[in-house]
Amino acid sequence: MFAKLARTGILIAAIGIAGCNDSSMKDFAPEANKPLPDKILADMRAKGMVRTSSVMARIFKEEGKLEIWKAKTNGRYDLVATYDICKWSGKLGPKYTEGDRQAPEGFYTVRPSQMNPRSSYHLSFNIGFPNAYDRANGRTGQNLMVHGACSSSGCYSMTDAQIEQIYAFGRDAFQGGQTEFQIQAFPFRMTAANMARYRNDPNYEFWKMLKVGYDNFEITKVPPKVDVCEKRYVFNQVAPEGTTFDPTGPCPAMTQPDSLRTAYANYEKSYDAAFNSAVNSSTPPPKPTIAGVKEASIVSDWSKRRARGERVPIDPPSLNSDGSVTETSRMGRIDSPLGRKMAAADAEKEAKRKAEEQRLAAIEAAKAAKAQARAQALAEKEAAKQAAQQPVVTAGVEAAPAQPAQETQAADADQGTVSKLKKKLLGMFGG
Repeated sequence: MFAKLARTGILIAAIGIAGCNDSSMKDFAPEANKPLPDKILADMRAKGMVRTSSVMARIFKEEGKLEIWKAKTNGRYDLVATYDICKWSGKLGPKYTEGDRQAPEGFYTVRPSQMNPRSSYHLSFNIGFPNAYDRANGRTGQNLMVHGACSSSGCYSMTDAQIEQIYAFGRDAFQGGQTEFQIQAFPFRMTAANMARYRNDPNYEFWKMLKVGYDNFEITKVPPKVDVCEKRYVFNQVAPEGTTFDPTGPCPAMTQPDSLRTAYANYEKSYDAAFNSAVNSSTPPPKPTIAGVKEASIVSDWSKRRARGERVPIDPPSLNSDGSVTETSRMGRIDSPLGRKMAAADAEKEAKRKAEEQRLAAIEAAKAAKAQARAQALAEKEAAKQAAQQPVVTAGVEAAPAQPAQETQAADADQGTVSKLKKKLLGMFGG
């Protein structure tokens, strides 16, 4: 069966074989020329592979894995290396729009011109987003990479040591004559159990479409031929002679080798049984997924405000099932020249505000001190007036007869009244 498929050339059409010209290879920098470890090379030989044979990659978000597959001498592919993805941003689900921080899902193509040995992220290669499917569906974005440095804003980020090996697989395949290699990016391993877990997700129909390509590879172990028509992916289909696949137009009358069609039908029977069983069994709860283009637009707006240096929630907003939006309370700015400029403007504004507060406080303090001084002077003046009204004993003059005790008490009471009056006046004016 698979010999017949190989003869048709259908399944390997996505991987063109031609010699790389000098212009595509001479730009590899010395740091991008590290050879693969001896252990990997030994494993490749044991599986019937050569160092420069064709390569393919698969990515699984939920499991956090990146797989490298290489062609064996019989033309079929086998797994040769698996890496833990260091970081990927966003949620499960496709990338919809520029700035939504989603890592893409779908079938992509990498050519030598997309390899960047002088990347700011150690090494990198552009996965080719947007592809024909993305463009047909109005999805936007740019510079979506697999790179090192373990930092991601919509990319798949690896450690520097990992990207050196992944980069080397692509480099060696190009040196062997492969003109492009395929990257298949999935939300999760598209098993019956996982599909059952996400059967109610808004992205489910998109994932079912990707699963057809996933299944074709699982059946044949050859990267599928990928085309787009009617704004959807089609896999391993042949258009009549003289017709082509138009990403936004109607699909042509497509055919497929009988052997592949039969193998796929048998595969689907086993899958359907496993799916029905998984629906009725307890499974881990689904992970967060993007709620379509509406949430993508909300996150994109957040990204634009953040890029302008505005203070925004530290984490991207999230759209809830009831239509409400959840945002973190902690605010911040992107560390960029514009962000630092706006932060400096904020600091200057805050400094002016504090200076004005201090100026007004000083004015109020001066007013209070002035009022207190007036109250003190008034109190002293009133006290002097009261004192002047008391009898004065002059030396050499016969002393007045002793006052009765009742008069003495009255005098003491008058003095107490004066004292109280003075305190009252002082209290009224802040003394």
